[in-house]
Amino acid sequence: MSSSDECAETLNSAQRLERNSDGEDKSNRSRPLENKPKAPARIAQAGMASGRYMPPALKRQLIGDSAHVRNHDEVLQRDSWDQLKKRINGPVNKANVSNIKDIIVSLFNANLVRGRGLLCRSLMRAQSQSTSFTSVYAALVAVINTKLPIVGELLLTRLVLQFRRAFKRDDKNQCIASVMFLAHLTNQRVAHEVLAFQIVSLLLENPTDDSVEVAVAFIREVGAFLGDIAPRVLDHVFDAFRSILHEADIDKRTQYMVEVLFQYRRDGFKDNAVIAEGLDLVEEDEQIVHEVAMDDEDLDAQDELNVFRFDPEFKANELKYEEIRRGILGEDESESGTEGDSESGDSSSDESEEESEEEAEKEGKAVVKQEIHDLTETELINLRRTIYLAIMSSISFEEATHKLLKIEIRPNEEKELCNMVIECCSQERTYKNLYGLIGERLCKLNRSWAGGFAESFESCYENIHRYETNHLRNIAHFFAHLLASEALNWSVLKCVVLTEEATTSSSRIFLKIVLQDMAENLGLKTLNDRLNDPKIADAVVGMFPSSDAKSIRFAINYYTSIGMGAITEDMREWLKTAPSRAQNSDSDSDSYSSSGSSSGSSTGSSSYTSSSYSSSYDSQSDSSLRSSRSSHSHKSAQQYEEVPTRKKSWGETLKIT
Repeated sequence: MSSSDECAETLNSAQRLERNSDGEDKSNRSRPLENKPKAPARIAQAGMASGRYMPPALKRQLIGDSAHVRNHDEVLQRDSWDQLKKRINGPVNKANVSNIKDIIVSLFNANLVRGRGLLCRSLMRAQSQSTSFTSVYAALVAVINTKLPIVGELLLTRLVLQFRRAFKRDDKNQCIASVMFLAHLTNQRVAHEVLAFQIVSLLLENPTDDSVEVAVAFIREVGAFLGDIAPRVLDHVFDAFRSILHEADIDKRTQYMVEVLFQYRRDGFKDNAVIAEGLDLVEEDEQIVHEVAMDDEDLDAQDELNVFRFDPEFKANELKYEEIRRGILGEDESESGTEGDSESGDSSSDESEEESEEEAEKEGKAVVKQEIHDLTETELINLRRTIYLAIMSSISFEEATHKLLKIEIRPNEEKELCNMVIECCSQERTYKNLYGLIGERLCKLNRSWAGGFAESFESCYENIHRYETNHLRNIAHFFAHLLASEALNWSVLKCVVLTEEATTSSSRIFLKIVLQDMAENLGLKTLNDRLNDPKIADAVVGMFPSSDAKSIRFAINYYTSIGMGAITEDMREWLKTAPSRAQNSDSDSDSYSSSGSSSGSSTGSSSYTSSSYSSSYDSQSDSSLRSSRSSHSHKSAQQYEEVPTRKKSWGETLKIT
């Protein structure tokens, strides 16, 4: 093929391509534009999906042009998420002492339940960049925590996890920022003081220059608070600092920081108050303390709350938070910004309910309101856990009592506190006087606690056979302390009946420990005087039986075996005169009986058995024993010293079995 032919072929192919392209352009121009999305909408949709900035006009166009957007609900939620982020970050960055109240109101206007992850991240970021405003951010969290405790718990969890990571990576700056935030949250009673002691023990366990510096910064912020709550534990912390100062191999700069910290303590932390002026915004009874520990393994930072997630029930959740916001800010429906059909529907339904209730009352019908009963006892378990932690975290009984009185206990739950104190006491290996002092202080502060401990005494005595020996011993020492200190009324002893049939081995051991402990604290003479007091005669009648000779002998033998023979004098005197009473009663009956019955009565009077005279003096036994015991209540201490010699002679004379 020649060159001229090749040129002609090339020209023909170019013309064909040009004709094809012209035909396609014409066909495209002839298509309708109904199903083809507009270029701005495509650009806006791509921008919203990628999270890039878009002009507001383009956003409105995308939201309004829903015919070309399949995920219209997702776009709306994403836009509200971006607005929520701005409504949280802006006020947090502007917060200071002068405008903190306005900042709190503006934050509550945003959905903090949905944006709690954003709020925690914004607070942590702002605090790490400006640590001088840490007290302001802590006060802000303290107020939000009273209404939305999930926010305070999430922030504490993230701070603890952040401190753990920074401590492992030896990131000193991040550690200092974290512990400063935790220190001010402890001052505001958002975090428990146990967490503060755990942080200090972790930092000073293996002291280095960086760890000691972080510990000094932490104690400087929280030292004043710990000095009020647990001064003895703070003393141990400063003893550790003192040993580090003299023994550990640390830099001179760090040594100087420790010395400055001791000077701070001598000055009473005057430059680092517990709560700065203008930031004490939460009442003590409204504080909610979260017990997040440093060694908890189930801490979850919930990082998924930091990013957008599609919510299929978005509108319902927004309405729920709107009701929460109104309750927090104290706004009426008329004052709120949302005026729509939902408000009218709610108001109309409320009015209809009120009208129906009024009509029912007029007709005489009882309006039954549904009550929800928690059968899982979750609140009761949480109350017991709080009481246990309050006792275990206390150094002295004054501190423990102070913490227990601060616990919010609902009516008819006072007995749970008494039972938990007794339960904690029983679980110890040996009895600790701390629990007795706690019970004594509670009983003397409020007599309602004394009633609770009285009910607990009766319950423990009835079920004493279910306790182990060590638990039984601790409980007996506890109640002996309350009785000896007059914190508990001795009328609780009315449940004790000392007979062979009414007692068990466990109850006899319990009563033995109680009486021996009381005799050790009060003295045997004082104890006997108290038992002979006419005011409590009805309460202790079961401890000194008078129904039959068998029970009296059993009680005398029991008290003698435990070293309490001195308190049995009245029963012994009564038992000595019992045969003569039986003879008198038998002689009276002889005058009205035959000769055969008289011989039988004389035989019965000569034998010293319970069957021969029990029917004669059972009706007189109780009154005679009381009069005998009351007449001997004024004997001197010399009689108690003669008890061992008299016990043998009485035993031989009366032949007590």
